[in-house]
Amino acid sequence: MALTYSTMLALGTTAPDFHLKDVVTNLDISLETFKAYKILLVMFVCKHCPYVVHVKDEILRVARDFSEQDLAVVAISSNDAEAYPDDSPENLKQFAIDNSLPFILCYDPTQNVAKDYGAACTPDFFVFDRGRTLVYRGQLDDSRPGNNVPLTGHDLRNAIDAALADKPQSSDQKPSVGCNIKWRAGNEPSYFARP
Repeated sequence: MALTYSTMLALGTTAPDFHLKDVVTNLDISLETFKAYKILLVMFVCKHCPYVVHVKDEILRVARDFSEQDLAVVAISSNDAEAYPDDSPENLKQFAIDNSLPFILCYDPTQNVAKDYGAACTPDFFVFDRGRTLVYRGQLDDSRPGNNVPLTGHDLRNAIDAALADKPQSSDQKPSVGCNIKWRAGNEPSYFARP
């Protein structure tokens, strides 16, 4: 696996719109889908990455813990499904069903949505306020596979709490780290450097 850090998209960036299919319902999903919510969390994930596997349960807890609040969550998988069939829409659908995901999971077949967001790794987290302005991007917390740091979701939870309360975000935003998004050959974005 290629250890990759998130690009740390500039704070204040407006959320790029997207039009993707929910892998479970096949419904069209866009920013408009979440217009009723104050805060939007966009996560780039995949099924097989050991970093995502490591944090999966905490991601589910975060989504469930904030489910009664004004937070919408959407997860997007942008991996090349031909080279990594675990991340095909069909397998993502089964993953969503098996884990009773409390959020929408979409597949990004062109990888353009990942590029628009500057996503580089799985997992990669982006929190947008009511105006869909980026207020947080970075890690879930300090836990990594094998480092024995407990999973708490501390960084992401604090960012969501601050956004919901209209409070300033911490200036100490650490990049997420994980496996690189599996770009199709020749489709790597300019911000992605091969290891």
